Amino acid sequence: MEKHGLMKAGSRGSQDIRSLRLAAGLSFGELAQRAGVDETDLRKAERGLDLPGNGFVERVAVVLGVTEGDLRQAHRQLQQMATPGEGYLTARPEETFVRVARKQPKTGLVPILDLFCGTGGFSYGFEQTGNYQVVCGIDLLPDRIATFAVNHAAAKAICCDIKSISIDELCTGCPKPEVVIGGPPCQGFSSIRPFRTLTERDPRNNLFEYFALFVDALRPRCFVMENVVGLLTNQRGRSLKGVLSVFENVGYSISWRVLNAALYGLPQRRERFILVGTKEGVTFEWPEPTHYLKGAKSMAGRFGQKCEVSPLFCDDLKPANTVMGAIHDLPALASGESATDYRDDVEPTDYERQLRGDCKVLTLHEATRHSRKMLEIIKHAGYNISSLPKGLVSSGFSSCYSRLEPDLPSVTLTVNFVHPASNKCIHPTQDRALTPREGARLQGFPDAFEFMGTRAQIVKQIGNAVPPLFGRIIGNSLARLIE
Repeated sequence: MEKHGLMKAGSRGSQDIRSLRLAAGLSFGELAQRAGVDETDLRKAERGLDLPGNGFVERVAVVLGVTEGDLRQAHRQLQQMATPGEGYLTARPEETFVRVARKQPKTGLVPILDLFCGTGGFSYGFEQTGNYQVVCGIDLLPDRIATFAVNHAAAKAICCDIKSISIDELCTGCPKPEVVIGGPPCQGFSSIRPFRTLTERDPRNNLFEYFALFVDALRPRCFVMENVVGLLTNQRGRSLKGVLSVFENVGYSISWRVLNAALYGLPQRRERFILVGTKEGVTFEWPEPTHYLKGAKSMAGRFGQKCEVSPLFCDDLKPANTVMGAIHDLPALASGESATDYRDDVEPTDYERQLRGDCKVLTLHEATRHSRKMLEIIKHAGYNISSLPKGLVSSGFSSCYSRLEPDLPSVTLTVNFVHPASNKCIHPTQDRALTPREGARLQGFPDAFEFMGTRAQIVKQIGNAVPPLFGRIIGNSLARLIE
């Protein structure tokens, strides 16, 4: 095989776009720039979604030193062999296992089933309302299930491919769920078929269809599906129409919105697509924003179904929580340093006090050790990449190698927020990237929430999680409806 050639068809190591890019030593931004392609299109292609047209494959293949046909073949293998997870494609787990609940569910609480649960941040938010009990969760990745299990003591935690387990097996030993929640990975939305063709063992089913199958079989009082805002424009809106028609055919009333977490108190401008299904004839009332952020823009674009604030009512709301208002009670660190004590010389903000709770020992406040060259870049970093002296870096997004604004909510956290080259993740005043604890604060995880796994796994868990706040505000609105 040549340096950038492809392995034979059917080989486990088939060289897709991402593998070829890494082998060539190219950053994401460098490949997009050299090939002259849109970064959003490149990101979708690397995640195993549909390949864009307009010469995209040809231009990328030229840069990577392969033929267009080989690149298309490798991409098809990627879609066939891989299982989606945490926003990108990951291998199927070598083993499956079940962790039984450590305590009995409390009576009087609404049982929840969490599909594609990840760390369980979304369902944790539901439990924070005091109205729900998570009784079962399933995910593909072992470290995610370990974190889910330790924070959901009354839940059965299952690590396996959802395609390999029956509905009866999943719910055995659990109270019947009255609410089903989850965020099926977005791969496959473009191939949604009419629901009447679906059966549980149909090998053509994609992951969204499994979510729909579980809803149809369990007939919960309501369900909540969350996803990326990009679902709105996938396949020029056809995917969204397919999603809505599937659930309507199942017999639920559907309502959806794009919610910006900053408008509800999270110190992060993170948007999610939230879809709520209720039994026909029951109307779900969306939670009104509690905070105001001047100039807040939505990725929802021309789709108007987003919860936003009219300037006329700004005086009645709290200002949005800020980055420094979420992390200023954590001690200063230099590159490679760590700390286990909170600062005692500052008064915590209400947000910090809420997340600290009764914790006496600070965890996960560990700064990445940066190279000498990276420290030089960080020293010159401003609020966008153009703040750097010319020639200091060769490529990157406009928000790479950039500091967070101290008096604003952060941008959307990524799975690489401990590395300065990622999306705007350098500390506002200190010369380093964010620590895992600072990332968890911006995501709204209480300091007492336990993350399991290696540091690298924990960072990905934090960056990829659905903030508990989304579960809390949706859960409160649903509780009023259920009552």
